[in-house]
Amino acid sequence: MCTDDIPRPYRPASLASQGGTHRGDFAPAPVMLEVPIYDNHTHFDFGDSPVELTAALDAAQAVGIAGAVQVGCDLESSRFTVEAVDADPRLLGAVAIHPNDAPELAQQGSLDDALVQIDAMAAHPRIRAIGETGLDYFRTGEEGVAAQHHSFREHLDMAKRRDLALQIHCRDAHVDVLNILAQVGSPSRLVFHCFSGDAELARICNENGWYMSFSGTVTFKNAKNLREALVVADPALILAETDAPFLTPHPFRGRPNASYMLPYTVQSMGQILGREVNELSLAIRQNTEAVYGSWAD
Repeated sequence: MCTDDIPRPYRPASLASQGGTHRGDFAPAPVMLEVPIYDNHTHFDFGDSPVELTAALDAAQAVGIAGAVQVGCDLESSRFTVEAVDADPRLLGAVAIHPNDAPELAQQGSLDDALVQIDAMAAHPRIRAIGETGLDYFRTGEEGVAAQHHSFREHLDMAKRRDLALQIHCRDAHVDVLNILAQVGSPSRLVFHCFSGDAELARICNENGWYMSFSGTVTFKNAKNLREALVVADPALILAETDAPFLTPHPFRGRPNASYMLPYTVQSMGQILGREVNELSLAIRQNTEAVYGSWAD
């Protein structure tokens, strides 16, 4: 597949206010995975230029990505997620209010109403996770911590009540995330999306049966801590994701990410672990289905 065959992300959106993704041409397609896997976390509703959702999934499927978990971060993207999982059987979904949005909604007095709407969307049979939720202290100051904690606890309650998986976004807040999980308990299936911890956090995840989803960041030259964590991680708890259009793997940093690029990350993971790619892909596929169930249901 040539570069021209790779579709743009699904819907136009300015990413500058969100930290953005680098603009530019998409990278060439990777070598196809012989054992198909699923992209554990992606955002088809972010991007620079419109394209058919089907075309984006076709490009991914052509390199061995059988499907994906489309993830909502606010009410708009969560509504998109519900529509998307109805539109294409290669998608399952997750819905939530992102921790960075919780303080603003709380200030407006609308956080609890938004959480009620997320809970209603989570009743859809192809919404298999609550997420992405958690804590993020990188962009939110102390004044927003209480709202983030409240929102995180409410999302945890949703996941447990509905027996859904939960995808955690955690940035500069691992201690508080672990404290809240210890206080209220975790759902039966919990995923650290875009795992950003070290080997010690990986050991904690192993002890608790929590899944660790590795993204393109594991390929970054300065990400020694992630590679050490990957080596420590229980193979039965490893997932893979793009977080597209963000976190494009090396050597294509500076170009937008997309689900079709996930094989680059998986191939790097295999090298780090000293595992054959087909063997690793089979494990990732089985782990992903253990978290979300079958895409065929």
